[in-house]
Amino acid sequence: MASSDFNNLPTTLSIVVPCFNEEAVLRETYARLAALRQRLVAGGKISARSDIVFVDDGSRDRTWPIIDAWVLEGAPVVGVKLSRNCGHQNALLAGMSTAKGDAVITIDADLQDDEDAIEKMIDAFHEGHEVVYGVRARRDADTWFKRASARSFYCLMRALGVKTVFDHADYRLLSQRAIRYLEQFSEVNLFLRGVVPLLGLRSTTVRYDRRARFAGESKYPLRRMLEFALNGITSFSVAPLRAITLVGFVVSLACVGFAAWAVLVKLTSADAVPGWASTILPIYFLGGVQLFCAGVLGEYVGKIYMEIKRRPRFLIERVAEHRRPSAAALDRHARGPVLRRHGALHRAIPVASASAEVVGASVPAGR
Repeated sequence: MASSDFNNLPTTLSIVVPCFNEEAVLRETYARLAALRQRLVAGGKISARSDIVFVDDGSRDRTWPIIDAWVLEGAPVVGVKLSRNCGHQNALLAGMSTAKGDAVITIDADLQDDEDAIEKMIDAFHEGHEVVYGVRARRDADTWFKRASARSFYCLMRALGVKTVFDHADYRLLSQRAIRYLEQFSEVNLFLRGVVPLLGLRSTTVRYDRRARFAGESKYPLRRMLEFALNGITSFSVAPLRAITLVGFVVSLACVGFAAWAVLVKLTSADAVPGWASTILPIYFLGGVQLFCAGVLGEYVGKIYMEIKRRPRFLIERVAEHRRPSAAALDRHARGPVLRRHGALHRAIPVASASAEVVGASVPAGR
């Protein structure tokens, strides 16, 4: 095939959908994404080899049996089952690492992000953009607190010098080259919204309106949102550490001023209680400052502790993919157990995981 013919081939698209206890919404999610895929294939924008990659992030409901059934039926689905719950960010990375499409789009299973924006992302990809961010134009479906806290977080990240895209979550398109770049970032404390802008590839944005969740409940309660925000801040900025130095300087000046005030009261007032103010106030004030500073330092020490252990960010227990391999393909992988059921292959061989070390993981046969 000539090079020009190869370049004119339709783009192969992989849509990565992380799932954690999404049984209530999963069927509707697949129905909408499958209909979109069929429409884009019919329009010649993507290849018929395009697929939907569902990543089961340690679900306790029937999420994985539903995904596995689709694979066995021959649907354009790839199932990735993680060995345990590894977190939303790591599930996204596991799916992107498994996806084979020329372009890979990540979208949550809750259907709050408008899947119709995918067509605009594909158009931007065809124009030469290797990173396309889905940006929320309207968030009327979110509560006031959710909108206010999200905007406050983005403003804080910008003030701390972290490069992020305002009102962008994890709905984005990445080229295969962008994913290869992304896999070179080996930190355990993964914050994709901060890492992706560091790739430096040509990028653009696509705006859409955020909808209410179709079914089920949010997997990001207040506690998880605070943990996520704290991880993003401490993973990308040393500004809090520098703030401690500033706080120490201000406290020192305040102590000097307080000492001058205490001397002045002692010299000019006969009603002052001897030693009370000069003893109690500095103890409480400095004690509070010290505890705050120790907490900030502890966050960074904890990050260092997690990083130096170099544990894998995720372990893939199983990958299910519908494929009819040739005899040569089976022969190349004859050393590993292969189970074939209704044309679906499930196979486990040792490959490199998401960390710098080599651990047991799973990949589809013939890959």
